Amino acid sequence: MMDNTVSSMEKQIYDLKELFEISKSLNSTLDFPIIIDSLLLICMAQLKVLKVCLFVRKHLDAHEFSLHRNYTGFEVDHSRTYAIPENHGLIQLFNRKYGCYTPDDIGACQVSLKGLDPIIKLEPSLLVPLQAHGKINGIIMMGERIDAGDFDAGEKEYILNVASLASIAINNASLFEMATTDMMTKLKLRHPLYTILNEWMENSRGFSMLMFDIDFFKKVNDTYGHACGDMVLKYVAQILMDNIRNSDVAARYGGEEFVILISRPGEDMAMKIAERIRKTVEDSKINYKEHVFRITISCGVACYAQGLDTSAEVMIERADKALYQSKQEGRNRITFSPAVDQTG
Repeated sequence: MMDNTVSSMEKQIYDLKELFEISKSLNSTLDFPIIIDSLLLICMAQLKVLKVCLFVRKHLDAHEFSLHRNYTGFEVDHSRTYAIPENHGLIQLFNRKYGCYTPDDIGACQVSLKGLDPIIKLEPSLLVPLQAHGKINGIIMMGERIDAGDFDAGEKEYILNVASLASIAINNASLFEMATTDMMTKLKLRHPLYTILNEWMENSRGFSMLMFDIDFFKKVNDTYGHACGDMVLKYVAQILMDNIRNSDVAARYGGEEFVILISRPGEDMAMKIAERIRKTVEDSKINYKEHVFRITISCGVACYAQGLDTSAEVMIERADKALYQSKQEGRNRITFSPAVDQTG
C-alpha cells in the first residue's frame, strides 16, 4: 500500500515538473506558429498519438475556429473547409462543461456534430478545448493512439492542464498580434515589420523582400469612394496571405503599399511568388455595389545580400527603387533589384 502511495506521489511530482517545463516552452515566445508547433509536439509525445491538429480563429474577429495549417498525421482534403462555428453546439458544450471529450462523450451529452462532416471524417479520438479568461480560444483534436488504447482519466486531466497552459500562451500571442496588426487588412504594421526584418538580417538568413503597390489606387478612391478603396486594400491583402507560408511575413507598409518577407532564399523563388500574386490580382474582378472593375499591382523584389544590405533601411530602399522602376515602365510588372552596389 505504501509503495503504491509513494509511486503515485512520485508520478505527480514528475508530471508537475513536466508541466513546468511545458509552461516555460509555450510562454517563451509570442510567435504564434512556434507556439502551435510546440503544442502539437507536446501532445504527440505525452499522449503517444500520431495525428494532432489545432482549430483556432484565423483572425481576431473571426466567428469560427479553423484548422491551422500546422497539423500532423491527418489526411486533409484541401478542397474542403474544416471549421467549427463559435455558435455550434460543440463550443457551447465546452463552455458549459469544460473538459476533454471523445466523440462518444459528445453524443452522450446529446450534442449533435451536424455540420462538421469534414472533421468527423478525420476520425478524431479526443477533442480538447483551450480556454482563457472564460472563453474558448482553440480546440486540440487528436487521432487514435499508437497502441489504439483509450485515454484514461489521468491522461485526460494531464492534457487539460497542458491545454490550460497553451490557452494562456495563445491568448498572449493574440494580444501581441492585436498590437502589431493593421486591423483593416489583418497584416503586420510597419514597425513590427522592421523588427522582424532586423532579426532576420542579424541571423544572416537567406530571404527575399517583395514590395507591392496598387496601381492607380487614388483613381479607385476618387471614382468609387474610400469605402471601395478599403475593400480593395482588404482584397489584395487576402491575396497576399493566400500566397505565402506561415514562416513568411506580410505587412501593410503604408497607404496602398505592402511588403512580404519570403523566408526561402533565391531570386527564382521570390520572382515566382511575386508573379503568382501579380497574376492573381490582374485576373480578379472587383465587385462593388453595381460596379465591376479590375486592378493591377506593381512589384519590386530584393534578395538579402549580407555585404550590401547593411541595414533594414538599405534593403527596403532597394526593393522600393525596383518598385519605382516597375511603375515607371508601365506598371503591372515586377522588377528585380540586383545585389550590387548601385551608389557608384
